[in-house]
Amino acid sequence: MSNYDPWEDQLEKYLQIAKIAIQSYPALSQSTITLLNYSENATYLVKHPTTGAKQILRVSRPDYHTKTEIESELIWLESINKHASLHVALPIRAKNGEYIQEVTLDKKRYYCTLFTFLEGDAPDEEKESELIRQFEILGEITALLHDHSINYGTNLDNIKRLSWNYETILGDKPKWGKWQDGLAITPERAVLFQKVSEKIQARLEAFGKKSTRYGLIHSDLRLANLLVEGDQIKVIDFDDCGYGWYLYDLATSLSFIEHKSYVPGLIESWIKGYRKVRNLSQEEVQEIPTFVMMRRLQLVAWVGSRNNETTEELGDGFTVDTDPLAEKYLESMK
Repeated sequence: MSNYDPWEDQLEKYLQIAKIAIQSYPALSQSTITLLNYSENATYLVKHPTTGAKQILRVSRPDYHTKTEIESELIWLESINKHASLHVALPIRAKNGEYIQEVTLDKKRYYCTLFTFLEGDAPDEEKESELIRQFEILGEITALLHDHSINYGTNLDNIKRLSWNYETILGDKPKWGKWQDGLAITPERAVLFQKVSEKIQARLEAFGKKSTRYGLIHSDLRLANLLVEGDQIKVIDFDDCGYGWYLYDLATSLSFIEHKSYVPGLIESWIKGYRKVRNLSQEEVQEIPTFVMMRRLQLVAWVGSRNNETTEELGDGFTVDTDPLAEKYLESMK
């Protein structure tokens, strides 16, 4: 069960914080503030009442990231903007010259960051043909992001971010909670998921972490963090960026839809786009199910340990729908 306050109560606090933080930007002090998304943080649309100018304000959940980690995220965004042909939102300095504003409420410290606004709409998971086309573009964009991570790695030595490895995803130090504490974990289901987890661990150890496979990644390229405008796909919300396997970025793109029948087509399309930029060996392609399954179990944990509108909507059914994926994975990896 979640240890968090009801999500509606949390949002009241986040709105208070957003209203305080926006005062650090004098030109925006009279702007309207509208909630866009609430997950690991609260994201707001800030709109000027006269000019209509828009920005995005992110209020980070306390104790999720350190200030240094957020600063590292912003350093990477600026590097991507400078050296890679990708569309990303950029941080905006406040009147004190800083990108990150600190607000304290109820003895908790919240970090707030203002970003430029990017036009576009999130992909629609119900439009299969469009998704397949968009995933080819996404594959290409993801490869460009990975290329930047590899080619500018020596310039990113001061990037201090968490690692998304087996230990922090499914192991003893899970950042998003334990799948064992997920919803609807029956004894039989626990046995199934444990077998899957052990298989994932073994295969990842064999797969390895050489520099062409493991580095700085976005790590949350789900549909909600993509904006489509014509044939352009823009990437937002680098809040979970860190060090992990490059193929994990593909797995995150399939978040919450792993059980959909059209997913194999999305993966095929993504690979096609990715290979336009970077090599992807057959060995790596064969390991894609491992990363997809790992992400799915991580999300089972997330749904069980978080309290927001998305987790309420997913409920027990998300765990139940994971059963056939787990069984298929074990059968395919014999």
